[in-house]
Amino acid sequence: QVHLVESGGGLVQAGGSLRLSCAASGRTFSSYVMAWFRQAPGKEREFVAAISWSGGSTYYADSMKGRFTISRDNAKNTVYLQMGSLKPEDTAVYYCAAVDKMVVTNLGEAYEYDYWGQGTQVTVSS
Repeated sequence: QVHLVESGGGLVQAGGSLRLSCAASGRTFSSYVMAWFRQAPGKEREFVAAISWSGGSTYYADSMKGRFTISRDNAKNTVYLQMGSLKPEDTAVYYCAAVDKMVVTNLGEAYEYDYWGQGTQVTVSS
């Protein structure tokens, strides 16, 4: 079992930055593929970014490339999402997700992930 807890959300002006953190419990965190998803009101959950177990490979949704950076610190059992150049359309609840696999076929699909955090709200004002 893995328990995920997100933090770092809040209110920020357009163009600003935020760093989200996701702290994970579990002895085998370093073997998990980790990801961030988000869900805006009235919309489906959307893939944001994913990172391999080693941190050596990262993957992003097209609209986040160049603005968001996913990273992980396996010694701290934590994955991060650094968000920059934020836009009002980035407003959403951001979720951390994990799956106990070293290789995931469809990284951008929510069904691939077994564990989810409770989410953290990010609000970007114009």
